[in-house]
This record gives sequence, structure tokens and C-alpha cells, in this order.
Amino acid sequence: MSGQTESGTPFADVYGPGEPAGFDPDAALGEPGAFPFTRGVHPGMYTTRPWTTRQYAGFGTAAESNARYLELIGHGSAGLSVAFDLPTQMGMDSDAALAAGEVGKVGVAIDSVDDMRVLFAGIDLAQVSTSMTINAPAAVLLLLYQLVAEENGIDPALLTGTIQNDVLKEYIARGTYIYPPQASLRLVGDTFAYCAQALPRWNTISISGYHMAEAGATPAQEIAFTLANGIAYVEAALAAGLDVDQLAPRLSFFFVARTTLLEEVAKFRAARRIWAHVMRERFGAENPRSLMLRFHTQTAGVQLTAQQPEVNLVRVAVQALGAVLGGTQSLHTNSYDEAIALPTPKAARLALRTQQVLAHETDLTKTVDPFAGSYVVESLTDDVEAAALALMEAVEQRGGAVAAIEQGYQKGEIESSAYDVQREIDAGERVVVGINRFVLDEEEPYEPLRVDPALEAAQAARVARMREGRDNVRVQAALEQLRSAARGTDNVLPPMKRALALRATVGEVCDALRDVWGVHRPSERF
Repeated sequence: MSGQTESGTPFADVYGPGEPAGFDPDAALGEPGAFPFTRGVHPGMYTTRPWTTRQYAGFGTAAESNARYLELIGHGSAGLSVAFDLPTQMGMDSDAALAAGEVGKVGVAIDSVDDMRVLFAGIDLAQVSTSMTINAPAAVLLLLYQLVAEENGIDPALLTGTIQNDVLKEYIARGTYIYPPQASLRLVGDTFAYCAQALPRWNTISISGYHMAEAGATPAQEIAFTLANGIAYVEAALAAGLDVDQLAPRLSFFFVARTTLLEEVAKFRAARRIWAHVMRERFGAENPRSLMLRFHTQTAGVQLTAQQPEVNLVRVAVQALGAVLGGTQSLHTNSYDEAIALPTPKAARLALRTQQVLAHETDLTKTVDPFAGSYVVESLTDDVEAAALALMEAVEQRGGAVAAIEQGYQKGEIESSAYDVQREIDAGERVVVGINRFVLDEEEPYEPLRVDPALEAAQAARVARMREGRDNVRVQAALEQLRSAARGTDNVLPPMKRALALRATVGEVCDALRDVWGVHRPSERF
């Protein structure tokens, strides 16, 4: 044996005939675009259309981010992926006391519909698919997007894109939650119901393993805990009265792509197969689209190094290759300088060019699932599937995803894996180029992109002027209608949209829900 996979399963020196044992291609693989979707969710996959190139971007003000989006579209990007700053992610306005020092730093600051108009100025929202990496206030940002589209005469039924809207992983791995878990799940359910009527083509959640992987989850843990969360969301939606075949086709997932290419390909194939069986056998879904695990992939930011940052270009290319060979529906490639600072325009362009080379200069788009039947990949797919199913069963035994989160199970497992990896790096057992081997005595200089420190004051002044210029009596009345809906059982999105249309801010809307639902404290039990 040559060691272990990242998931802790054996990795043989040689794979050959008879492996995996008892392999039945008809049952394990099927045809591309057919149950159990191991080979891909569409019959033709990239032979008919390549994956969507979706570059994650956003910094500073809405105007600065808009310029970056227009540049990316001009360079051939087919989809946008919006990064929001930390105050926006936490449902705070730019002039809030707790926002100090964070405005525009890790994404774009969005305080109101005014900012959203600027963010998408000159972009045809009927033609561009937009992904928004936002969770606790996801409904708020989606409604702002809808308002801007409607102002431009676009039917919301034409809008395509995704909101991440995955609160459960926030309690496991990331921490940008606002409300207690049950209130957060209610908001997710209300968003599902609202979009089923108003934005039928929108993906209402992107159930994310990416952040768990960035926190240290193995490939098996990544898909196991992500799919367990997916089960919890489906159960919540069914409890709210939604039909599984109405809901499930709009679910999407979000995974990482690491440099361990073969296991990553196997991971994606295993995830599709598990989800197809879960949806058909556990939830009785009948629509074939309900059984499809459609996912976006982002290359592994945690594997990027500040030392010798140009080496990250190679890492990102290998990671992207794994995502494509694994059958992703859309892909974001990280910029090589992201371990140091926000990407420079040149670095962002190179990241996009990486995808374009894979799509147009290689033969990856000429056939579906090129590793199908490979002794090693089919063996790894079975191994990852078995390891993930065992972890999912452990979650079930603890009462499901929410109860297991309450007990600290997923978080503890991920932290243990992260510790093992760091110990191996420190001991030199795991090679990281530029960190513990092949180091340079002196690093070459690098000039990072810097956010103007004056931006925060300007954005705070902008939101203050906006409040002065609106009808505050009507805004406060609309916010009280939102609180009333939150106290009862009505869907909170319609009154939320009315308040936002009157130029209520993101912080004011989130505060109205805080007034009713409270906030989650890390030390609190669920």
C-alpha cells in the first residue's frame, strides 16, 4: 500500500482487474444524466455546453465591484459570484459601531437598494447568472437583487442564480450567523416558499461543504456533513408544506476542489450517487431533476500559500482540473495572490484564463466522465461513498444534522482532521511546496491590492445621506409590518421586500428580525 487518501481510506500502489470488488457498472454508474447520476447530471455534460465560469469578486464600494464585474464579463466570464464584506454578511450597516474597520475589506459593502443598483449597473440581469455568497441575510440581498431587476423591466421569473443561504454550516465551520438556529431555518423555509412563486428559476440554497473543507474537513467529511445538512433542509421544507418535487430541483451544492485530484474526482461522483439514492429512497422524489446533485466548485483557498505565490497558479490549475473531471456545473478559480490580499486585476484575469484554457485548449469537453471504469477512480469512488455514508449514519444516530451540531459532533470531527493535517505539515510528513520544502531564502517582493482606508467613512456617509432623503415614516411602518410577520407564521419576505423598496437598510431589516427572534450566542445550546 502507498498510504491513505485524505479521507483516511487505503490508497493502493496498483489497481487492476476485479477492483473495486463486485463492481456492477449498470448499478453503480448508469448512463450520464440518469440515475444514480454518478457519471454526471446531464447526458451530454460538457460536450454540449462547458461549465459556467463564475468568478468570485467584490471589494470596497459597489462602484468598484461593478467595474470588476464589467471587466470579468468583458474577458468572457459567463456568471458572477458576489463577495460581500463582513458587516453585510452579519446584517449590519456600514455605519454601525461593530462594522468599524471591516467595511469593504473582504467583499463589497451593500447597505440598501441604492448600493445594489450601483453594483449591477450596466449588467443585463436577464442574461447573467449571479451567485451571492451570503447566508444569514440571504433573503435580504436576494430581494434587493429582485428589486433592481424589476426596476430595469426584467421579469423575476427570468432571473437565474444562487444564494448560498446555508445557515447550518455557519454553526459548524464559519460563524457568520445572526439568529438562533430554529429562526434561521424558518427564514430559509420562507425563502424557499417565496422563490417557488416569485423566482422559479432561482436556486434558493447552495448547501456548502466548501467552508467545512476550508476548516479542515476531509473529502468524506465534506460530502457527508453537507448532504446531512441537505437532508435537514429538505425536511424543514416538507414540514412547511412544500412538495419535494417542487423544492428539490432548485437545490444546489457547493464543494471545494483540492490538489489531490484523483480523490476529488471520486468525491464528486460519490456525492452525486449518494444524493440520488437519498432523494429517491428517503423522500420519494419522482422528478428526475429532484435526484440530481448539481454543484458549484471553488478551488481550495486553504491550500494557497503566501510564500512563492506564483506556485498557486499551478495549484489552482490542478484543482480546477479535478473539478472539471468530477463534473461540476460551475467553477470559480482562485487568484494566485489571495493568500496575501484581495486579488489584483491581473491575478483575477489569470484565474479566469485558467478555466478558459481548460475549456478551449484541452480535450476535456469532448467526452463525458472520462474516468468512468478506471480501476483506481471507481475504487476511490466506492471508498469515499462508504466513508461518507458511515459519517451520515453517525449524524442520524445523534438525531440528525441540527441535533448533531448541538452536540458538537461535526465541528469536533473537522477540528480533529485539521489538527492531524497541521501536525503532518509541521513534522514534514506532508509536503507543501514553499512552506516545508523547496523554500526560498528570500521572497520576491509583491505589491498587493489595497482598499482605500477612506472608503469606510465615505460609505457610512452615503448610507446616512440615504436615510435622510427617504420617507422614514413609511420605512418604520414597513419595518413594523415585518416584525409582525416574524411574530406570527406569515412569510416574512413580502413585508421585507416592501421595506427594502422604501430604502430600508440591510441592517434595519435584520435588526427588525433580531427584535423578534433574538440572536445566537456561541455558548448557547440549540
